Amino acid sequence: MQKGNPQSDLPLVTVPTVRNYYVDESGDPVLFNANGKVIVGTKGCSSHFFMGLLSIFNPVSLENDLKALHSSLLADPKFKNKPSFLPRHRKTAFGFHAKDDLPEVRDLVFSLLIKHHFRFFAVVKDKMEAVKYVRQMNQQDPKFRYTDNQLYAHLISHLFETRLHKRYEYNVYFSKRGERIRTAALSAALHNIQEKARILLKREKDSVGSIKIFPPVNPFECINLQATDYCLWALQRFYVKGEDKHLQMIWPSVSVVQEIDSKIGKKRGITHTRKKYPFKK
Repeated sequence: MQKGNPQSDLPLVTVPTVRNYYVDESGDPVLFNANGKVIVGTKGCSSHFFMGLLSIFNPVSLENDLKALHSSLLADPKFKNKPSFLPRHRKTAFGFHAKDDLPEVRDLVFSLLIKHHFRFFAVVKDKMEAVKYVRQMNQQDPKFRYTDNQLYAHLISHLFETRLHKRYEYNVYFSKRGERIRTAALSAALHNIQEKARILLKREKDSVGSIKIFPPVNPFECINLQATDYCLWALQRFYVKGEDKHLQMIWPSVSVVQEIDSKIGKKRGITHTRKKYPFKK
């Protein structure tokens, strides 16, 4: 089976029967401070929470290229005394992290990423909408208490709802920054999502694939998670700063960006795909 790459100038590639998913988050699921006051959008607390997934066709190739780029930058004298390259700061010296990397480093990483075959899926949550939901739940049940895990699990369900329904082998890697749910709970959640999709599609039990979830790791230990971080940074940068330079660069590899709280008329949720670049400053 052959399928075209998102970049039209790249050759056709064979789509494998294994799906390698690399999952990370951006922003945070925090809504309240210790006193119960809403702090969404204040200093140190994001206005949105993002979760992203990269489906990488050839993870070994991307990993090797990112490692080679990282090694070449570490050996470049012009970066030797830059703060982010000093090991004691635990930033670029250990791996790529878009928020911490120098602009020229980011440009090199993005230029490398768009040469590879991957699909990017993302879910965007307006945290003030989450606050409204919590308030409604508090009115219905005064004992209800919000936890970070609830919002994290909510986005996981949206991110994976159409990602596990085919008969593939699914290898899923989670960033340790998102380790708010233990591996066993993540496994149960993904199998539950898969089963719901199977029932909805009226398929037999043997029509879905296996899921292997690896223990969450620091992105410095799994370099392809760094690629997910970069794609999320590009998306977040648009929402926070209105800058879309890097989002446009990766857009040909975007499959879905789902704004789960946006409304068109009475319909909640807007889904953007790579067919048409939808964002305007």
